[in-house]
Amino acid sequence: MKEAKLMHARNALLSFALAGLLVAGGCGDDARRAAQDDATPPVAAGEPQPAAQREARAAETGCDALPSADELRRLLGEAPDAGDAGGLFGGRKEWVATVNRSGELCAVVVSTDDPAAAWPGSQAIAKAKAYTANAFSTDDTPLSTARLYTMTQPGHSLYGLHAANPMHPDCLAAPDEHRDAERRICGGIITFGGGVPLYRDGKRVGGLGASGDTACADHEIAKRIRDKAGLNPPGGPGADDITYASSDGATPFTHPLCANTWRDGQQIGDESPASGY
Repeated sequence: MKEAKLMHARNALLSFALAGLLVAGGCGDDARRAAQDDATPPVAAGEPQPAAQREARAAETGCDALPSADELRRLLGEAPDAGDAGGLFGGRKEWVATVNRSGELCAVVVSTDDPAAAWPGSQAIAKAKAYTANAFSTDDTPLSTARLYTMTQPGHSLYGLHAANPMHPDCLAAPDEHRDAERRICGGIITFGGGVPLYRDGKRVGGLGASGDTACADHEIAKRIRDKAGLNPPGGPGADDITYASSDGATPFTHPLCANTWRDGQQIGDESPASGY
């Protein structure tokens, strides 16, 4: 009887000790987690992320499949020199943005030394063009924003598309704060020239948007950057090219002429003058 009581007491002590170790271990895990949380404070919505966090996030979300901001800026600077792009400025006052396959903003650059020297409103338009080109293209069917123009007019099959996926207000930024929205899904729908989908190894990896000139010149600049970056669709750089009724015939993908319209180094024509008012 005495031995049974001693055995019971030893078992109780062992159980108590084991419980204490488990609690201590749990508390240690909690403490370690708390320390880690304190070491990496979250970034509030709408605030710019530190460079290290941006780079890590880029690797996770697929932005590493696209040109970096520095590469994009170089390609943008070289694009107007590949021949007359037409438009008002020859494509020399452009904003360019890229998104990844998921639609997250990866990079935003501007061709002017003073960001405000290019049209400030074109910053948001470039982001929306990149989003649109990626959002409505597939791995086997590229669709530039230029090819959406006719289909989104009243009486056509995609009329009302502009009401979908509105731009997030946090993606509107002052010209010198244009990188603040990176890694966000900004949204926005633009259905005139300047946005092209991006491809690598036959798979869509994102979209690129250019804005800052006429829609026709914007398309030329976007197309040239995509080509130089080696991110053309499987059908080549012209697979989703802008088309004009005056030179290509009218189709559901036709885009109107702009002021001083050029395509692939050849002048196509001019936008019709106003009439009736």
